[in-house]
Amino acid sequence: MTALSACLIVLATFAAMEFVAWSSHKYIMHGWGWAWHRDHHEPHDKLLEKNDLYGVVGAVMSMSMFAVGSPLALGERAWEPGTWVGLGILCYGLVYTLIHDGLVHQRYFRWVPRKGYAKRLVQAHKLHHATIGKEGGVSFGFVIARDPAVLKRELKAQAQRGIAVVRDAVGAE
Repeated sequence: MTALSACLIVLATFAAMEFVAWSSHKYIMHGWGWAWHRDHHEPHDKLLEKNDLYGVVGAVMSMSMFAVGSPLALGERAWEPGTWVGLGILCYGLVYTLIHDGLVHQRYFRWVPRKGYAKRLVQAHKLHHATIGKEGGVSFGFVIARDPAVLKRELKAQAQRGIAVVRDAVGAE
């Protein structure tokens, strides 16, 4: 496999992981997997959350792909692209951790962006946390953030239709 092919697989996997993250966040974490995700939406002072188990799931996905691509693990049955898929998942996981846990929730460092895309990411995710409970909501992705003004209008409409319960600070306009 050429270096270009490997790089393209890593980049394609990284891009695909935003869709995987968005859909698993919307339909699993805010669906049947809410038991693990709930504490992430509730105030607490614990170092770890049950929600962190989703990061373990992502790590297992990455390690599994590394194993699938490894001749040491599978011998001649190894599928070389698996290594590069595993690396793409790993890279997404690192970016996710820095953005979501670090920047947005400030678990690793304290910095509040005042402008630019970093501010947009923080605002979009804060609007995601504006709902009470698992129903409704906006901004389920982690790296791609839509316009916060649009998200706020969507939340208000969800609240008016009874789809979501929105915290007072967001619902008041």
